[in-house]
This record gives sequence, structure tokens and C-alpha cells, in this order.
Amino acid sequence: MLDRAASPSLLLIAPTGGGKTLAGFLPTLSGLTEKPRDGLHTLYISPLKALAADIRRNLLVPIEEAGLPIRVEDRTGDTSYTRKRRQRADPPHILLTTPESLALLTSYEDAARTFAGIERIIIDEIHALAESKRGDQLMLALARLQTLAPNLRRVGLSATVEDPDAIARLMSFGDTTTEILHADPGPDPDIRMLRTEETPPWAGGGAAYAIPAVLEQVKQHKTTLIFHNTRAQAEIFFHNLWLANEDGLPIGIHHGSLDRGQREKVEAAMVAGKLRAIVCTGSLDLGIDWGDVDLVIQVGAPKNVKRLVQRIGRANHRYNAPSKALLVPANRFEIVECVAALEAVKAHDLDGEPRGPGPRDVLCQHILIAAASGPFDADALYAEMSAAGPYRGLSRAQFDACLDFCATGGYALRAYDQWKRLQLRPDGLWQLRDPRSATRIRQNVGTIQDTDTLKVRWKGRGGAPLGEIEEGFAASLTKGDTFLIGGQIVRYEGLRELTVEVTRDAHKKPKIATFMGTKFATSTQLSERILRLFQQETWPELPDHTAQWLALQRERSRLPEPGRLLVESFPHDGREQFVAYGFAGRNAMQTLGLLLTKRMEEMGLAPMGFVATDYATLIWGLDSVADPAPLFDVAALEAGLDGWLAGNAVMKRTFRTSATIAGLIERQLGGQRKTGRQATMSSDILYDTLLKYDPDHLLMQITREEAMRGLVDFSRIREMCARVGNRIDHMQLDRVTPLAAPLFLEPGRVPVNGSADQRLLEEEVTRLMSESGLSEVEVTKKTWRVPF
Repeated sequence: MLDRAASPSLLLIAPTGGGKTLAGFLPTLSGLTEKPRDGLHTLYISPLKALAADIRRNLLVPIEEAGLPIRVEDRTGDTSYTRKRRQRADPPHILLTTPESLALLTSYEDAARTFAGIERIIIDEIHALAESKRGDQLMLALARLQTLAPNLRRVGLSATVEDPDAIARLMSFGDTTTEILHADPGPDPDIRMLRTEETPPWAGGGAAYAIPAVLEQVKQHKTTLIFHNTRAQAEIFFHNLWLANEDGLPIGIHHGSLDRGQREKVEAAMVAGKLRAIVCTGSLDLGIDWGDVDLVIQVGAPKNVKRLVQRIGRANHRYNAPSKALLVPANRFEIVECVAALEAVKAHDLDGEPRGPGPRDVLCQHILIAAASGPFDADALYAEMSAAGPYRGLSRAQFDACLDFCATGGYALRAYDQWKRLQLRPDGLWQLRDPRSATRIRQNVGTIQDTDTLKVRWKGRGGAPLGEIEEGFAASLTKGDTFLIGGQIVRYEGLRELTVEVTRDAHKKPKIATFMGTKFATSTQLSERILRLFQQETWPELPDHTAQWLALQRERSRLPEPGRLLVESFPHDGREQFVAYGFAGRNAMQTLGLLLTKRMEEMGLAPMGFVATDYATLIWGLDSVADPAPLFDVAALEAGLDGWLAGNAVMKRTFRTSATIAGLIERQLGGQRKTGRQATMSSDILYDTLLKYDPDHLLMQITREEAMRGLVDFSRIREMCARVGNRIDHMQLDRVTPLAAPLFLEPGRVPVNGSADQRLLEEEVTRLMSESGLSEVEVTKKTWRVPF
């Protein structure tokens, strides 16, 4: 089926459990059986190491049963150096790998020989790769392979593609087109919200209230996957679940911060059917076939319908068997979000943000990778890279700017030899200035930017590894502090050779390790569904307590509407409160809080702080807002963003990420990894230097583009302002509204240091003067530091 006609590129969209992965491999197995040969025939690309290992296990079964002379191997970051070297010299027929490992393979001088006979590329879960820079990196690597093997065929596989044409364009190379094939979607999933006797809290993300109900579901099923949106939430939930597990059911935990050995042990136990439940994160939500999983539980609002569909597909992972899943909202508002997500799944309405052009920091890294493999012609490399899907719109001027950066470091840095990495030969080819730098380039290949972490081991010589915790969290620990990792409470004993040493401690309440993981924002499409749901007269699909909450909001104020912006003003706790219900996602609403408080400060409204969620921003201060319209002028907001970003930590963090990907900053050097503090110091110095002397440097341009697109998500603020226009519903009220009440319980409050501090100090001075009869000078001396 998948070897049809002359189509050089095919996208197969088939339901989870429909056999699309095996279908992708059938032409390979058939071809190698009919015409046995040596060398690499098919390359399989996976977004997860665990998925590659799982595919290898499943693929070996029919090969071994049929006695086929076909070698299948995987190659990931966990593969030994010896084995990797042998695979380059003597590649297997089928190689299972990740985008990072493929990019590394193309960087060697013998890449042309390694890939000489390759005929087929299979990209599994392509939608997951398309959402990040890993997809851009992969398409550039495939462009290299397409140059080495022009008849190479590509097959993309996915169960959750919201825009097939966009993925098809991403997969295409040059003038070729990608054929799209839709398989029978199969039965709709059996998915509903878990009803509990306990009412969800107003705020929070742990869902501890649902532990008894979740445990009861675990007892009723063979194997249950319990998904969480962050690693910290997974650790906390696992700990609470284990404390309530009076029957001693075998339960495991799996996430990316755990030691590889522990993850593999959990995976092996799952395959063997020895676990009744696995608390996990995105490390298990892609394509892996765990056999006996018959229930998926999503704890916390899914934030994204496509991700939810992918996760629930882990249950009953076989053709024409409906997946079974339960949603567990962590708080009251998430009940509404879960209902909206359920409706979207039933309507087959997937969500996703449109792709922008391929990022230039990835382009710079690929130029260095090409140089590591040998001398190259700039014209040929530009033609190759601009034929890759994400870089179709790449101009020659943009390419040349990236090439100049790789060769010299750019205008402000060209005087320093360490950034002069390429040179032009007399014959017109570009090459590495120092051939030894190829090793350093390879050590730093990749677009995944790990949080700065430290290894955690049991104390003692040869102590077994447990996983990793953030460097910043480790710095906050003192001897005797306890925290959770891998579901165990451990006691911090000290730091030895950049390794956190711990001992067992099961008697204290733990100090929770703050694993970063991935923090998801509610998608635009899901937000729109929530707004439409608000417009119903009644809400029979909601629990009574939630329906009554929304009805009370409508009675006291009003509910947010599509195409309009609800703004509320009311006094509370001696301060004037201002709430904007933008429904633009957490990053955008956080940025909106920063920009609105800046605008309010300029208008003399004395803001004191703000807090943001996915759906609203709450600001408190000394003065009420009479007319909110000027606050939401998009041009003024963007101007304020430019000024705020210039010296902000957000920009410095974004710069460090882009500079690392582009090769300006090396995290790995001589086999040693720089600590997060070392990398931060060097990147901050570079950022400050470029900001002062070369603000239009290529890396500064990239940094602003990335900050606007990612961390601050200004595009969603711009979209919100365009959607709303001047349709702002300003409700001036005398008390807190039901919809605003949970915002007062949200963590992460951001203080604003501005005119409000001075006004409060002056008011305090005046009050003390009237009470004491002291002079203004005397009172000021006594109140130079007033706590508020």
C-alpha cells in the first residue's frame, strides 16, 4: 500500500492502533526479502528514544518468526560509542533513530558512504516533530540525505494531524509534492470526565481530591496510564497515590527526569504486564504499544485536543477497539475546559498553531554540521537547504547572513578567533578553519535545550543513579532537606563532583523537586470552545456546582463572549482590582500582565502587582480603571514590549537558547558539560555586549523573533486585540465576581515596583505625623523601610 506509484513522499493518517507503523515497514520487509542486500535500506525516525526501542521489539517479532536475514538496530543518545561507530562502517538494513542522532550521522566525513544505498525514510508521529525545532532540524537532515540519495522516498505517519496540507508541505523536498492518504478512522473513543464525591478545589493543579476515585478505577482495569502535564505534578500525584494504595497494587512512575535504568525497568514491567498503573508525562504519550493498557486517565485539563487524542490512544491499542479514557480536572475552571475538550474530541476537531518559517538558529547549526562533514559549496548548500519544507521561503541574503555568522561570529565578534569557524578556500569551497572543531560541533548538535540539571545518586561509592533535578532547585537545598524523585522521598546529603548525593528518608513530608518539564498553554481552538460554551442558557453537561458557579457569574457580572473582551473592576482587600479575560493562554496572559501594568504605571494608575492564568490576568493597585480601551491599544502594547524585552531576563534566556543552538555557546566542551551557571554567565556577557555594540546582530534578531513567538507569545495578544477591536465589556462592580475568585488563590504573583510604593510611603508618613505630632523629617527617618 505504501510503496504505491511514483510518489516520492507520502503522509499516512491512520488511527492509533490501526497498524500504520507496520504498514510503513511492509515495503521494506518485502523489498529486502525479494532482493537481499547489504547496507542501510530504511531509516526510521522517532521523536522518542522509548518509541524507537518499542518499535525495534515489535519489528523483530515478525522478522525472527519468518527467519528473514534482516538486521534491525536502534541508535539514540543511549547507544554506546562502540556500537555507534560500528553502525557507520557497517550499517544495519533498518536503523531506528531520532532527529538528533540523524543530524549527528550526517556530520561525519563518511556520511555519503553510510547513506549510499538508502531507499526509504519513515517518520513516525510526524505531528509531534512538526511542532518544534526538532522538525526543522530533521527536514534539513533529510535534505542532505536526499542530495546523497536522490530517489529516496519519505513516509510520514500520524494519528493526529489537524492540518494535513501543512504537514505535507513540511515533508516535501524541492518541487516534489506529498501525497496524503487517510485510513479508516475507526470507532470514536470512549472518553468522559471522572465524577467524584469530592468537589474539585478552586485552584491548584495536583488533583489530590480525586486520588480515591482514581485508585478505584485502577482496581477495575488491567493497566492504567495516568498522564500529567508536568513532571512535578506526576511526582506529587504518584506519592499521594502510593500513600492511598492500601492494597499494595504494583504502580510505577515514568518521566524524562528519571534515570534511564529506572525508566527501562518500568517499561519492561509494563511490557510484561506486571504493573497495574503507571503515573507518567509526555514520555509515554507517543505511539508506544504497551499491550494490556485498557484505560488512560488524564489528570489536569489537556490544554490541547490533539495531545489528548494522542494520549487516549494508548488504551486498547489495536484496530477497531475504542480507546477508553477519563479526564480528571484539577480545579473548578478545568471542569469547563475538560467538557470543551470532550466536545472537540467527539467532533474530531483537532487544534494546532500555524507553522512559521524555519528558524535561523537551526539553519546556522546545520551549516556547521555540513562543514564538519567536509568542504562545501555555498551555492549548492543554499539550494539544498531552501528545498527543505520549512525553509522554502529562505532568501539568499538570509542564508548568507547565517553563513557569515558561522564564519566570523558577526560584526561585533569577528575580532575573536574562537568564533572564526569557517574559511573560504581558493577553489571557492568553505571548510572548517580548524579541523579539530568538528568534534566540538558534534558534541553540541541538537535543538532540545535541557533545563540545567544535576545528577542524583544514592550516597556512597558506586551509588545507583536516580535521575536529575534542576540546578536551581539543588542550590536551594541544605543538608537534611527532603524531596521526591522517582516516587521516593530522599534526604539531601550534599553535592559531590556536581552530583547530588541522597539517602532514604520515608518519615518526613518531602520538599518537592521542581522539575520544569513542559508547561502547556490552552490552545486557541480550545479557548474558543470554552467561550462558546459560556453562551449556553444552561449547562446540563457540567456538574451542578460548576453550572451554579457560571450562573452566578452571569447574574453578578457577565460571562466572557467570543469576539469581545470582558474586563471587570472592583475593590477588594483595600485595593482596586482589574481583571481582563483574554483567554490567550498562560504565556500570553502573563505577558499581558507585564504590559498592562507598564501602561497603567505610565497613566498614573499605580499598579502593585498581577497574576495570570490561561484565561485571565488579575491586576491590583491603588486606583481604579475608568476606561480600559487605551490599555489595549496593540501598537502601544508592542512598543512597551520592545522596551521591556531589551534588558529582561526573558530575552537573556531566549538568547542563551538560540545562541546554543546556533553554535555561539558550547554546552559540551572536551567531553565535559558546562554547568548552567557557567553557560548563563557567558551568554549574559555576550548578550549585554551585542545589545550595546551590535543590536542588529543576527543572534539578536533571532532572539527577538523567538521571544515574540515562544516565551511571551505576543502573537496571541495581537490576535486577541484584532479579534476584539473596540468591543470591550467593562463591568464596574462592588465586589469580587465568581469567575475572578479563583485568581486570588493562584500562585506566581508578580509585584510591580513603581509609583504605588512611593504613594503608600507618603500616606504612611502622613498618618504617623497626625498620630504622633512628630515633624515630617522625624517621621520619614522612622519609616524609611515600611513593610507592606
